[in-house]
Amino acid sequence: MIMDDGNAAAGETDEVAVPGLRSGSLSRRSFLVGSALGLGALGLAGCASSDGMSLAEAEKLYGPVPTEKFPIPGVDVNKVNPKYFRRTVSYETKEAPGTIIVDPGNYYVYRVEDGGSATRYGANVGRAGFLWSGDAYVGRKSEWATWTPPKEMIQRQPEVAKYARGMPGGLDNPLGARTLHLYQNGTYTLYTIYATSDPESIGSGVTSGCVGLLSQDMIDLYARTPVKTKVVVLPA
Repeated sequence: MIMDDGNAAAGETDEVAVPGLRSGSLSRRSFLVGSALGLGALGLAGCASSDGMSLAEAEKLYGPVPTEKFPIPGVDVNKVNPKYFRRTVSYETKEAPGTIIVDPGNYYVYRVEDGGSATRYGANVGRAGFLWSGDAYVGRKSEWATWTPPKEMIQRQPEVAKYARGMPGGLDNPLGARTLHLYQNGTYTLYTIYATSDPESIGSGVTSGCVGLLSQDMIDLYARTPVKTKVVVLPA
């Protein structure tokens, strides 16, 4: 069980997670959001977002990744609130560069950089009753990981029992292209930071405690995150 140790970090100065399964459907989206997600698409007006990134820039940043083992399609950026696009922000914290800070209350994940800045990613987080906080670290990393539902999830959702021995990696796998597995004191917490292909989930509490980034963002974070990296999850 993850316990809250009360550790918190400071935040920005310039501005402002295991998936569920809908009964009768085994699509990747239903793994992630279950029947709780009722969000409409969030559109971008005109040629630029209110956050200063043009639509063309967003489409390039979140474009297709054809070189992957399972080619990743581009994100429909019209379904993502522009404030959740990846960007560099001013960020005050005592944590060392490279540390990952999860801010579930604001649906952001930060990678601390040098010089009082951070790379900020929009995220989905745990739904009500599945939020947690405290310190962890990246115990291992996986590309196109096999997903195995925990026993507790199988009890809640018997339809996933068919994957008790694991669901192979692929575009329909809930963990997606990249996964950071979070540990405490040498023990796997069952929580992850993973890649989602569901843009409408970003900015929402839809998982069973894991944290999801858009696939393109997760590939970026994964490439810059070694094993043993500290992860701080703030209280929501």
